[in-house]
Amino acid sequence: MYRSHNCGALRVQQVGESVTLSGWVQRVRNMGGMTFIDLRDRYGITQLAFNEGWDNDLLAQARKLGREYVIRIEGEVLERESKNPKMATGDIEVKVLKLEVLNAAKTPPFTIETETDGGEELRMKYRYLDLRRDPLQAHIQLRHRVAQAVRSYLNEASFLEIETPYLIKSTPEGARDFVVPSRMNQGQFYALPQSPQTFKQLLMVSGYDRYYQIVRCFRDEDLRADRQPEFTQIDCEMAFVEQEDILNQFEGLTKHLLKEVKGVEIAQVPRITYAEAMKKYGNDKPDIRFGMELCELMELCQGKGFKVFDEAELVVGISVPGAANYSRKQLDALTNWVKRPQIGMQGLIYSKFNADGTYKSSVDKFFDAETQAQWHQEAGSNAGDLLLILAGKESICRKAMSELRLHMGAELGLRNPEEFAPLWVLDFPLLEWDEDTERYQAMHHPFTSPKPEDIALLDSDPGKVRANAYDLVLNGNEIGGGSIRIHDRAIQSKMFEVLGFSKEEAQAQFGFLMDAFEYGAPPHGGIAFGFDRLVALLGGSETIRDFIAFPKNNAGRDLMINSPAAVDNLQLEELGIDLRPQQD
Repeated sequence: MYRSHNCGALRVQQVGESVTLSGWVQRVRNMGGMTFIDLRDRYGITQLAFNEGWDNDLLAQARKLGREYVIRIEGEVLERESKNPKMATGDIEVKVLKLEVLNAAKTPPFTIETETDGGEELRMKYRYLDLRRDPLQAHIQLRHRVAQAVRSYLNEASFLEIETPYLIKSTPEGARDFVVPSRMNQGQFYALPQSPQTFKQLLMVSGYDRYYQIVRCFRDEDLRADRQPEFTQIDCEMAFVEQEDILNQFEGLTKHLLKEVKGVEIAQVPRITYAEAMKKYGNDKPDIRFGMELCELMELCQGKGFKVFDEAELVVGISVPGAANYSRKQLDALTNWVKRPQIGMQGLIYSKFNADGTYKSSVDKFFDAETQAQWHQEAGSNAGDLLLILAGKESICRKAMSELRLHMGAELGLRNPEEFAPLWVLDFPLLEWDEDTERYQAMHHPFTSPKPEDIALLDSDPGKVRANAYDLVLNGNEIGGGSIRIHDRAIQSKMFEVLGFSKEEAQAQFGFLMDAFEYGAPPHGGIAFGFDRLVALLGGSETIRDFIAFPKNNAGRDLMINSPAAVDNLQLEELGIDLRPQQD
């Protein structure tokens, strides 16, 4: 027997019992005639005690152990004289009577403790060591708990978990596919799925009216901290539903997860339209944990002889609570922040509504106190607040103010990771114009249904058509998105036409789905949650990498196994692929 208990299990109630433990040596502490070893497994740490008055041979053996040695011990549980209230097992220690080294270990390249001295690249190279650290163990256990809570909720709601294929057909819409060459059909390729979208719609046609899957998906995209080439979705679809049914069902899932995983109860998830979100917050995934809504000031600012305002497409401000006491140095730092290439503004204008009721701005030469009072009134300021104003091209200016709002929220400590504020964003545009290809593209995907009242606009003004689509936002991050789907072949054909597909192209790419619609397709819709991001947010982070057991780096590489890597020529020949330089 390797263990009778794990390293987090023993308590004072077990004093006097004989136990067997196995695990990794966290540290060895030599203290004169005694040696203590912290033995670790994923459940916790237990202190082992060796005393020269007990067994000198065991003591000598213990002192030869190094960090991360794998050992098994037999011993007796003792009550500690000096207890450690910071440890779950801090009231006890184990007097070791027998010690066996199961495997020696080289000195790790970084310390395997909560705070480590290893850089990110080094820890990714030795990911199997990094995963031994408490923070990552907590993250992976959180991921497991979230997955279990999802399955519990959906199973209870009569959803069926159904697997869909990983080797599918490449399609031209969306992100780039990862392609897989076929040995048996040389010159032809599978694609790894960006999502199970068409398959889950086919399941609705097949009569499985409530489907879900916690599924791996793949996109060959440029990477960021919150994006991986392979990622996990909670993928769901329902038949015989309208938008309201789906919002209620998955609002329920969100509440369930927050309560089960975080102990947080949410009464109601507010709703906002895409147009409202852009106007009030400057983006379609607003963080509503704090105010500072965007306020348009053109009518109050333009026509006063100040060129920056007069020539701007948009003049927009936010009122920052309690920041009227910002120093010139702080304001200069904010100006430099908005001038960064990532933000793209030429400058920043401010107006202070001082606690004594006076006003002071960077444009006092052009705008008197009465006008500034109107600005602050429009922005909902109180005495002591600071109004920050940006002016310029609307597309740049609104996005920049959105980023500045988030920056100020973080600076003022208003983005508490332990506070959760979910939000539905509704009524997205169905299409967006792509300047490069000079044609419309689907804002979500080409199977999204237009609002019934907007279908006629597909012929006359496609850009004004609203989608029967919805996103679920949590703390300024999109965690889920979905739509009511098109289930009528004629409307689906029209959608492909608007997107620039010829009839032949649409049939070649998606004929199987449109053919299925002719055999009794029910009204249906669904949603997909970004599982990695959801888990990270529940863990108090916006970076997903530490919540995935074996992630890729920002270049899409696995440094531990050195992937992607070349394959040998024999494999390439079997696939009919020749990478040798061609002769002229």
